[in-house]
Amino acid sequence: MSDRASEFVGSIPTYYDGGLGPVFFADFADDIARRVAATAPLRVLETAAGTGIVTRRLRDLLPPEAQLTATDLNPPMLDVARGKFRPEEQVRFEPADATVLPFADHSFDAVVCQFGVMFFPDRDGAYREVRRVLASGGGYVFSVWDSHRHNPIGRLITDLLADFFPADPPQFYQVPFGYHRIDPIKEALDEAGFGEITIAVVKRNPKVADLPGYARALVYGNPLIDQIRARGGVDPERVVDALTETLPRESGSDPLHIPLQAIVFEASSR
Repeated sequence: MSDRASEFVGSIPTYYDGGLGPVFFADFADDIARRVAATAPLRVLETAAGTGIVTRRLRDLLPPEAQLTATDLNPPMLDVARGKFRPEEQVRFEPADATVLPFADHSFDAVVCQFGVMFFPDRDGAYREVRRVLASGGGYVFSVWDSHRHNPIGRLITDLLADFFPADPPQFYQVPFGYHRIDPIKEALDEAGFGEITIAVVKRNPKVADLPGYARALVYGNPLIDQIRARGGVDPERVVDALTETLPRESGSDPLHIPLQAIVFEASSR
């Protein structure tokens, strides 16, 4: 086991989809899918598709004749995604590294990626790959989480983990909330060959309907669980219990709501 933040394997996809999906991803998926579908593209690629939360929204909103290809580095995530579609629906699932896409130049009219770019080891390379596979005038829509200041859940978990592992706290939650500076992202897109870059800040305050399930998914629904086990000495259930107790107290709301903020980038290929 390692601290690699992009390894969503084993039982992680199930916890991710059922426990984190309704809180972290569902509302934002509705927003980003509407943005992509607004231009009615007929060839759409999704990178870092995960368990198909955005993919499902896209398939519902795109023209019936549109071809949708969903990719992810982790095949177990795509296995969960496949279960959300009927055999006759036009969705192709393919394991793929977003930094080395296995598609021909100019193959797609639109590319979408929700909350995946932060995990790419070579983000600039991933931007160049998107530009390569986009047709002229095609659109790229992707989102990143804003900082811990606007997503306090990330810092809360990081601080709690430091209590359990004072010498070497797991750092998973630094990754999803650590890539949010707008100007460097715009510069990277420009250097990759994109133009007409627009940016939107999207805020949500989703309700947590199942606090114990959500707390368990925060631990078991991403590579944090492997980081905890690799360090040893702490039963992951102790972390789950601490989160279940701490989250309502820190939020100050009943029922529990989680303030979240994303940054959505839209760019066109030149």
